[in-house]
Amino acid sequence: MKMSRFLLSLRGKAGISFQYEPVTPGFGGLRSCARFLIPVLPSATVFLFTDFFLRNYSIILLIKGGNLSGTNTYQELVRKTYGLVGYLILSTLQFLYPFIAMISYNIITGDTLTKVFQRIPGVGPDNVLTDRHFIILLTTIVFTLPISLYRDIAKLGKVSLISLILTIVILIIVMVRTVTFSPEVPKSENAWIFAKSNAVQAVGVMSFAFICNHNSFLIYGSLEEPTLKNWSRVTHVSVSLAVVISVVFAACGYMTFTGYTEGDIFENYCRDDNLATFGRFCYGVTVILTFPLECFVTREVRIYYILPLTMLIYINNILTLLIHIVAEFNGVLSATPLVFIIPTACYLKLSKERWNHSDNLISCLILAVGVLVMTVGFVLTILHPQECSHGKEMFYCFPSNVSFHNSTLPP
Repeated sequence: MKMSRFLLSLRGKAGISFQYEPVTPGFGGLRSCARFLIPVLPSATVFLFTDFFLRNYSIILLIKGGNLSGTNTYQELVRKTYGLVGYLILSTLQFLYPFIAMISYNIITGDTLTKVFQRIPGVGPDNVLTDRHFIILLTTIVFTLPISLYRDIAKLGKVSLISLILTIVILIIVMVRTVTFSPEVPKSENAWIFAKSNAVQAVGVMSFAFICNHNSFLIYGSLEEPTLKNWSRVTHVSVSLAVVISVVFAACGYMTFTGYTEGDIFENYCRDDNLATFGRFCYGVTVILTFPLECFVTREVRIYYILPLTMLIYINNILTLLIHIVAEFNGVLSATPLVFIIPTACYLKLSKERWNHSDNLISCLILAVGVLVMTVGFVLTILHPQECSHGKEMFYCFPSNVSFHNSTLPP
């Protein structure tokens, strides 16, 4: 259960619900309107495994810093290390990141489940079940709101386990369709070049996708025996599994669609594909089940419990057209400091080891990488904003498939 909670935070943050996959044609995933930037699978894999090593170490350093300072929350750690200014910066980032992630979850839920309901006999384009705003409102009231009001994060254990099982189901579906559907999809030009000039831009999106530092103390405190040894074991297994699942998603998605891969690979499948429709349903459920863990983090920074949920309903329409850009900026400006910069900066200030101790040296490396990714990613996001397909039928689905009117499209 502890590992499934950690995986729920990481997942997609392992191939799915891991907020906004670092996709770009092919890397990975299932995130809606997140067609990001590593243009080919080989470079994506290299970036991901590098990110895995640095992130794995950063998560452990964060808890080490908490033990050294005698604190048990991320905010307390930063406040004790860098005072009120550091505390305010961290609190802002720690709220903004999960809040924007929750917005994206609602958008994904609306976009995904409406396509599922369109496949039900008798449900036409004008049916209320194909209206994304109604679906977001319904799932919020019936599912995400009640689950998000739990007082104890440990109660999300069963929810996390269900979500992890559904992730495996989706992975199997994607693998099956790689074998059966790939021959029908034309391959793009230069599909297997190693990387393009804006590849670094994807690292910020990976930070958005695989961040769990913001809720690490919550999960650490939910362990039956919260020791550094147990935490290290849970971290290694959880992050490793998340990376393996993501690499498989990346390989299957990119081998099937190459340069036509969308950020949400279910956008690539034709609408009359029943197996893909079942995958969309499972995907929508996993996103709903991931939402509460992010809500726990906003509650930790003293934001009213209901506020994020209520605001999501009203502002999602504004951000729908911008969500891919929002995800990029959230990755480089919020997630990257939370993952790479702040934990290592706190540990370096608290550590009493010699400067050449392995923990200090690796902390310096992670800190430097974080600053580089934040700076370069911000510049590239401005210079190379990414577009995404939103609810359109792919060209290879014609003429056998009919492009239905999709009410998930923004007006």
